[in-house]
Amino acid sequence: MKYLIVLVDGAADEKIAELGNKTPLQASDLKNTNKLAKMGEIGLVSTIPAGMSPGSDTANLSVMGYDPAVYHTGRSPLEAVSMGIELAEQDACFRCNLVTLTDEDDYPDKRIIDHSAGDISSEEAAVLINAVNDRFGTADIKFYPGVSYRHAMIVKNGSVDHELTPPHDVLGQRIGEHLPSGGNSVFIREIMAGSYDLLAAHPVNDARRAKGLNPANSVWIWGEGRKPKLDSFYEKYNVRGAAISAVDLIKGIGICAGLEAIDVEGATGTLHTNYSGKADAAIQAFERGADFVYIHVEAPDECSHQGDLAGKIKSVENIDAWIIGPLAKYLEESGGEYKILVLPDHPTPISIRTHSSSPVPFVLFDSTKHFYNAENAFSEEAGARGLYFGNGYELTDYFFGRSIKHTD
Repeated sequence: MKYLIVLVDGAADEKIAELGNKTPLQASDLKNTNKLAKMGEIGLVSTIPAGMSPGSDTANLSVMGYDPAVYHTGRSPLEAVSMGIELAEQDACFRCNLVTLTDEDDYPDKRIIDHSAGDISSEEAAVLINAVNDRFGTADIKFYPGVSYRHAMIVKNGSVDHELTPPHDVLGQRIGEHLPSGGNSVFIREIMAGSYDLLAAHPVNDARRAKGLNPANSVWIWGEGRKPKLDSFYEKYNVRGAAISAVDLIKGIGICAGLEAIDVEGATGTLHTNYSGKADAAIQAFERGADFVYIHVEAPDECSHQGDLAGKIKSVENIDAWIIGPLAKYLEESGGEYKILVLPDHPTPISIRTHSSSPVPFVLFDSTKHFYNAENAFSEEAGARGLYFGNGYELTDYFFGRSIKHTD
């Protein structure tokens, strides 16, 4: 049996008047995914435990079969693992975004225009993060460049007793109400404010402004945590496999779970990612003997954060056409038994441009089961007529045949 999960990040949404009171999933041409839905099972699954933040870390842990209430130790440590950063047990790890702020004189009066600094390239970002490390790094504080706008700050023997806010949760808002607080957070605020003075006039940003691009004029520090510990994926489900993503967070979860983390050239985490390359990499992993592949595509989520409705629809259509279609065909023609699970990790409604905790729809196709329902589709409304799982890891258990229990 081969197993494929395609994670369509942030694809779930609300009905939008501009789309004739449809959601983006309902308005998209998803012929391949909807074909699987009509021949498979559909439903809704809650991936975010009560009281936990609807972050991609929490949600993807859940979809990968790990109860976030048990295994979640913070977002940034998972990313740090993917980046090859060695963490000690008492190190505090933080996500360090490069963001675009407005130009008011006082730092607290500025607003976040763009949480990703215009999807800055990794090459430009590395120059800026290295400059931040040169200015603010110490024997106990180090900054590490990652992918695009996503980077890491490690504090030796540091505290994780802070109140930190994801930048995509406060787009367009005055940042003074959302700066780090609690614990020994003064040094974090000082680094953030000082980074604006350093980066606003940096030559990299001068060049970006000359091209009409958003400058990466500040760091935003959030997502604190400690070194993660996950049980072996193989021991949980008796399969060996790989995780494919442009995002360090997802690769980090995969590495911690004992999966192979596969890099795909041209995979960016944006609308213009290499969709076909991810499908090809999955096929190659199956050909090498993998039982399971987890493909994560960030594009719908990024479009939602930018308020780009047309881009969100285009991204999910690209995933359907260039990833789900070819992989479903490959698995069918391979002649063996297989299962495909397609779902978002969480909703990212265009109306709020950030994540929510609402349940998400899923499609589960099993080549060993034969039935047909013409009303089935990959959408929030159709999913509400199907199965319901109160926890993401319960759906994953069901997918791998570990349990047939689900919450009615």
